[in-house]
Amino acid sequence: MPHHLLTPRRLLWPLATLIALGLLVWTLRPAPARVNTVAVEHAPFVDSVNEEGRTRLHDTWHVTAPITGYLRRVTLEVGDEVAQDQVLFRLEPSPAPALDARSREQAEDALQASRARLQAAEANLETARAERRFAEAEHQRYRRLHERDLVSTADLEHRESLRDRQRALERAAASSVEAARFEVESASAVLAVTSGQRSGTDQPMLEVSAPVAGVVLERFRCCEGTVEAGQPILEIGRLADMEILVDLLSMDAVRLAPGMEVRITGWGGTPLAGTVRRIEPAGFTRTSALGVDEQRVPVVIDFAEDTDPAGLGLGTGFRVEVEFLIWQGDDVLQVPTSALFRDDGRWAAYVVEDDHARLRHLEIGRQSGLVSQVLAGVEAGERIVTHPGDDLADGVAVTALD
Repeated sequence: MPHHLLTPRRLLWPLATLIALGLLVWTLRPAPARVNTVAVEHAPFVDSVNEEGRTRLHDTWHVTAPITGYLRRVTLEVGDEVAQDQVLFRLEPSPAPALDARSREQAEDALQASRARLQAAEANLETARAERRFAEAEHQRYRRLHERDLVSTADLEHRESLRDRQRALERAAASSVEAARFEVESASAVLAVTSGQRSGTDQPMLEVSAPVAGVVLERFRCCEGTVEAGQPILEIGRLADMEILVDLLSMDAVRLAPGMEVRITGWGGTPLAGTVRRIEPAGFTRTSALGVDEQRVPVVIDFAEDTDPAGLGLGTGFRVEVEFLIWQGDDVLQVPTSALFRDDGRWAAYVVEDDHARLRHLEIGRQSGLVSQVLAGVEAGERIVTHPGDDLADGVAVTALD
């Protein structure tokens, strides 16, 4: 047998080497990527904005003291219902300060002086009355003489002038007596004040009534004491006028419109319906809990007409969660937002085909939280990778974990 022919023993080593190399290559080959997938499906879709809000009353009334005076105790408490024109509180004149010994002596002297002026005024009045009676009698006598042509017309007119002047002097004297009497009363009142205490029940009193029917929201003053004009005493409002105020991010506020429907949750009961009534034209800056300056816009929401928030236990200043329903559909093709990423300026996702990841560019419509609307690029039933990693690429073998 020629020496160059290979025997089975000589073929064993090359074959073993090939098998070992094959096993090494198979061992070192990359394993399929393990991914989570989800099926593309048609489902209800809601494009909404969620934000926290507070209830408030559309109108409130601050009832203040109209004048400076002494406030009687306010018996109304927060939550009490009041009727229109119901008396809320009463005011009486402030008590005068007490007099010291020197002031009392001065008040006694002033009283004596006012009494003396009263007596002098009364004496002047008697004199003026006598002068007036004499002037009238003289005028009557001259009038009769003038009728008989015994005195001239000039003399008669002179007597009429004297009569009129005496009548005026009498009226002036009567006014002086009246003024003197007031001075005596004033001096007597000053002298009567010795301890600064309030007067009895005959003191004149001002009653302040409710401008509208409602409930007491806040009581600023309850106890008796002196109050200044304009000082707030009570705040009242009508719970039927309740609304919701939401401070929304300006980028979300521009997507709203008056009349848009909202869902009210997080208040302690079943969801309630409402509508956007007004979007304020001016925003403001508010610092978030993370220290970021945010531009916020106030949005006012009305409850639905068939909803009685007060009857449900809601009051002013209550916290609620508001969902603004910008758009909604019952049968919308959608994918998880976590499955999307940007590729060459376009939205893309990995679709699993024959255990391999295939890059697809998608046309995305509306996005709302965890899901996004798909307009084109995938079909219902196809499975896409939900959280693609950096190691995933087009054509990579994958193993679905679900």
